[in-house]
Amino acid sequence: MSADITLIDGSTFAISGAGGDITDSSAVRGMFVQDVRVLSRWRLTINGKAPERLSTIAGEPFEANFIAKAAPKPGAEPTLVLERYRTVGTGLREDLKVRNYSLQPAEFSLEMEADADFIGRFDLGGRQISGEGDRPPIVSANGDELRISRVVNGTAHEVQIVAEGANAISGKLLFQVSIPAGGTWTASVHVTASTPGSGMEPGALADRHAAPKPPGTGLAAWRSAYPGYTTSWASLQQALSCSERDLGALRITVPGRPEIEAVAAGVPWFMTLFGRDSLLTSMMMLPFNQSLPLGTLRALAGFQGRKSDPVTEEEPGRILHEMRSAGSGFPLGDGRIYYGTVDATPLFVMLLGELERWGADKDEIDELLPCADAALEWIEQYGDLDGDGLVEYEVRLEPGRLAHLAWKDGSADAIHFADGTPAEGPLALAEVQGYVYAAYLARAELARTRGDSDTATRCVEKAKSMKERFNERFWLADRGYYAVALDGRKQPVDSLASNMGHCLWTGIIDTDNAQAVADHLLSSDMFTGFGVRTMAKSTRSYNPASYQHGGVWPHDNALIAAGLMRYGFVSHAQRIAEGLIDAADFFSGRLPELFCGFDRSEFATPVEFPAGCSPQAWAAAAPLLIVRTLLRFEPNMRDQTLTISPVLPDACPDLELTNMPLGGSLLTVSARRGTEVAVNGLPSHIELITEPAAPREPYAMASPAAR
Repeated sequence: MSADITLIDGSTFAISGAGGDITDSSAVRGMFVQDVRVLSRWRLTINGKAPERLSTIAGEPFEANFIAKAAPKPGAEPTLVLERYRTVGTGLREDLKVRNYSLQPAEFSLEMEADADFIGRFDLGGRQISGEGDRPPIVSANGDELRISRVVNGTAHEVQIVAEGANAISGKLLFQVSIPAGGTWTASVHVTASTPGSGMEPGALADRHAAPKPPGTGLAAWRSAYPGYTTSWASLQQALSCSERDLGALRITVPGRPEIEAVAAGVPWFMTLFGRDSLLTSMMMLPFNQSLPLGTLRALAGFQGRKSDPVTEEEPGRILHEMRSAGSGFPLGDGRIYYGTVDATPLFVMLLGELERWGADKDEIDELLPCADAALEWIEQYGDLDGDGLVEYEVRLEPGRLAHLAWKDGSADAIHFADGTPAEGPLALAEVQGYVYAAYLARAELARTRGDSDTATRCVEKAKSMKERFNERFWLADRGYYAVALDGRKQPVDSLASNMGHCLWTGIIDTDNAQAVADHLLSSDMFTGFGVRTMAKSTRSYNPASYQHGGVWPHDNALIAAGLMRYGFVSHAQRIAEGLIDAADFFSGRLPELFCGFDRSEFATPVEFPAGCSPQAWAAAAPLLIVRTLLRFEPNMRDQTLTISPVLPDACPDLELTNMPLGGSLLTVSARRGTEVAVNGLPSHIELITEPAAPREPYAMASPAAR
């Protein structure tokens, strides 16, 4: 069975079968605009029969060509070849071409069946739509134009389908076609939709000649500014190419702020602004692009919490979890913005600090400093539920609520003890404490460069206290690893999980414990050969085919590899890098959201997890962080230093990046395994350091020694 085809441009995307048809209205297939399905059926037939698929040629993220042959008469050879060239932009356009390879003329009827249910994406799981003013779809046909309209939850939606030369009848556009021997017939079908946030209002679709925004607008600019990359490691070269394409496709503009561009989380479920996903993606992509991370920060700052609302879980200073359109059917919050996350808020401050290290405009950073301070106030006033200096959240096993409020939020029992017992809240997760620790250090550095010694000192002291508290309460000395969380009784939740790898990334782990952590992460209990599992095989709830009880997540692994390299565990980080890029090769370069956690010795290829997003932002960004990790690329434009000390693995004999943005300059970095690195384009006032950096700490804290 061929995989579905996804086309995407901004907040519009279409998912069809490999032949181009959309026929399963109960699944995720359809054309979606602002989270609303505006085409639930799109089927082409010739003389009442579906053509036989020959090939699907995907080009840019917003285009594909579906090639098929028409079913011939019994006993005859097929002579009609069909092309359906589809693009997605502000709407959908399908250019049809039929070639007649017969020595005789051909006459036939070609039908395009269309329907629109205007169901929000979160209503696709089977929940009934109900709301004041709902009505069944109204279908009208007039000449060569088909219109479908519906009121859902009191909101009006409409879609217009036009094809010159067609005859519109209820639910169909009908072409009567005659092609001479050896001839070609062409036609175009245009779909334009009106939903909340689409920029079009019902009744404003009449001007069929109005020029829509061409698909892929801005993609050329994205590519022209994107660094070049060359390596003899073919799998990495392919993965980086997919990352460039997918991250470019996942750019969105913010409602009410079209000048701000941010990164969405992924297709089909998360094509919107996220807190955690967008922020982690932004941090991973910094070596290749800093404007999109800055736009993401600005977008999130615009919706930072200002009041307390128990329905949406908004609180002053809190960074949102996700944003949705009014028609999405989103079950959390008020259907537009939901704030239920504890990690996005410290990640916001971390990213702001990182951007300054990469040389972002000082005025842009200063504009966001009050938002960073409000975020830290949220951590202290709302994030710490019981005043013990840790950030916790309540576990809410309620319909329409997320039980867990950090990255493992996909299942109600995501956090549990080694014996399989679910952990009861409030929960203080290990990686969240690491994010908070790093947020305080980031704010301390921001204060230091502005001469604000009081704020710098206060934030350093907060970070020191958090690090001491974390290592005292989370470290399981008899196990040699860190608890995944503290439960509501402040007891360590003793599952061996990947979360502690994030703690290496943020630097909160004591150096004396780091070797044991590194060895556990790369043990056969955790490491599959392709990546680190979310949960160890020895854990009672382990399931390699589960979402968060044993699957392998590329973004998780990229952060773990970066954390291992931060503490000097070069071979450990290289093994993860090689395994992850090998896995990407089996997925034609595009890392999925996750894949199953079976051992590589059991299955020679990674086993696909069927329900993941594709493309998915933090999976797309994972190879970029792998590149930074292998180069040991650490800029600090505050102190005017750049550290590069490559440790390329055996699979990667060479790696070159060109036009790499850093502090207003464009660098070329050339590395070969076992030789010195060459850096061109670095301004003379920036000191180049080729010795590996020690784990980053602020000036007032001791630095662990590199291994």
